Amino acid sequence: MIYEYPKLETIDQDVLGMIREQRKLLRHQVNQNPVRWTGFLRKNTFARALQGSNSIEGINANLFEAVAIIDNERPETLEEETIKALQGYRNAMTYIIAIHNDPHAEIDAQFIRSLHFMMMSYDMTKLPGQWRNGPIYVVREETGDTVYEGPAETEVPSLVAELVQQINAADDHDSSTVLGAMAHLNLTMIHPFKDGNGRMARALQTLVIARNGVVTPVFSSIEEWLGRNTDAYYAILKDIGQGRWSPKNSALPWVRFCLRAHYQQSVTLMKRNIQVGQVWEQVHKIISTHGLPPRIESALMDAAFGYHVKNQTYRDENKLSEVVAGRDLKRLCELGLLNPVGEKRGRYYLATEKLAELRRSLPVFDKVDDPYLQLTNNRA
Repeated sequence: MIYEYPKLETIDQDVLGMIREQRKLLRHQVNQNPVRWTGFLRKNTFARALQGSNSIEGINANLFEAVAIIDNERPETLEEETIKALQGYRNAMTYIIAIHNDPHAEIDAQFIRSLHFMMMSYDMTKLPGQWRNGPIYVVREETGDTVYEGPAETEVPSLVAELVQQINAADDHDSSTVLGAMAHLNLTMIHPFKDGNGRMARALQTLVIARNGVVTPVFSSIEEWLGRNTDAYYAILKDIGQGRWSPKNSALPWVRFCLRAHYQQSVTLMKRNIQVGQVWEQVHKIISTHGLPPRIESALMDAAFGYHVKNQTYRDENKLSEVVAGRDLKRLCELGLLNPVGEKRGRYYLATEKLAELRRSLPVFDKVDDPYLQLTNNRA
């Protein structure tokens, strides 16, 4: 027996309706944007998800380092172990993005094990791709106290088989968002691997939602939100688990936690899309004023949002020769838009004050409301 898909109440259905409406609006916004604009938003969102999910496990990187990992670079500011962990997570998520709408892709126990191998193969002592071979305990580092004990290792194969059956029963449930939350909860509580269970559970949740046609994986993830709300995340899992494998407990509080996260994350993405659009318009004006080629948009957008611009990345994105890329970047320096830092292969470019001001002048958005509180207040 695993945690069952809960019976939703009216307020839960209403919050689901709010989430669906936000996603519909986001999908419309994204579809109306130029490809380069959407590409920038997608990479930015992917980096934030990578950063957020790994920070929960104590694998820390700033946003600029996370973007570098996505661009297949090796930030000198990170330790080798951290780079490998982030690369493993990137590889697993890239695979999810690639196959989420493949009608021939099947989620089964072997798929889950293979995804775990992609994520954890940088450390073979963690038994990547294999079920754990002993008991599992979640220990709070600060106190050394055991906060959760998973089911016996002998139960793992049968419990994962039930999880797979639940995931593949999408037609029997009214919400793939809730189904994704249940996949996350059950994999977390089964804790089938020696390490990497949290990252795997969060990635699996994203896949289940995207696989059922809701929205693309990058935009359906709540990993960024969970990274910002780690204490609340641990607290709700503790309340549901009560210290040990307890599948008879109701999963409804967990589902509500996830629905709140999905709503707030989708609103955040819409607001961020507006911000990207405002900067994009100003970048377009700069390009038109100076008669620059449209390909320069990518370098100016990255720099405006504080990212390092490198010749290698710029020419890979635009399929340019090293000479042409170097000429483009030199022209942007001459126009007072980029400043070079470093020499030769280590050189990168940062926005000048003139360009950075485009982002700093953006309005600060208000905090996103709690949808449950919003509905309750509206009915009072």
